[in-house]
Amino acid sequence: MLAKMTTKNQLTLPKSVTTAVGAGDYFDIQVRNGQIVLTPVRIQRADAIRAKLAEFGLDERDIDDAVAWARSAKGMPSE
Repeated sequence: MLAKMTTKNQLTLPKSVTTAVGAGDYFDIQVRNGQIVLTPVRIQRADAIRAKLAEFGLDERDIDDAVAWARSAKGMPSE
């Protein structure tokens, strides 16, 4: 089976392939011995949030500080 890569580095996987592996919306991608290996994964909402927080360089302490600030009188909107 062949799949053509577009100018935007996109591939369309044949339906027979995605049907065979029960593919979802996301794939883990690895390069092994010059080959691209795609493994379907199911992303949980919490995983997506953790990934976004990591992208912004935020950790658990930053979140705790933000929640504490939001719960304080300074963080509450005035009535």
